[in-house]
Amino acid sequence: METPLDTQVEAPVNPPLETPSEVLGFATAFKYPFNRPVGLLNILWALIPIIGWFALGGYGVRIIQEFCKGQFKELPRFKFGDDLVLGFMMFIKGIPLMLAYGIITGILFKIHMVVGGLFEFFTAFLVLPVLVINYFVKETVASSFEFEVVKPVFSHLGDYIIAMLKSLALGIIFMFMWIILIGISAGAFSKNIFLADFYRRRVK
Repeated sequence: METPLDTQVEAPVNPPLETPSEVLGFATAFKYPFNRPVGLLNILWALIPIIGWFALGGYGVRIIQEFCKGQFKELPRFKFGDDLVLGFMMFIKGIPLMLAYGIITGILFKIHMVVGGLFEFFTAFLVLPVLVINYFVKETVASSFEFEVVKPVFSHLGDYIIAMLKSLALGIIFMFMWIILIGISAGAFSKNIFLADFYRRRVK
């Protein structure tokens, strides 16, 4: 079921980038959320507790999945029922990873604050981003523990750092656009666009 916030006309399949190795340009990433402006209104589902949050979460997963296919043309249509189920199931399937990460981090902090802090920084910067994207793409509990997908981060560290810096720069630009509100939804829907592009080129 599609929602009133979106048009009832099905969008054509977004054409992927020309080659799998083609790097996503900054201008393309910036324009992405504005190529179909009505899609930015889907952020309003965040105002509906629980149900809206799960639906918006599922929508975010679908956006990442499109990024990993090289589809950067426009925001996909919001489908409330499908996105709600997807968001809820992804939350449930993600609990084992969240528990494991929380337990390990807690133990290391008890051993020493510095050890726990270093582990948290290391995983947050170099491990979890690609691991979570892999989970979003494959939608299985096992995929959230496929640590081999992190290897390209270290073998292509310079490329990965550039993707992180681009993500930071894009986030800062959209943060300054919060004053006209659209920056909130634009930032939310394109937050991991460069990391997903790294996954598309180096992992997938």
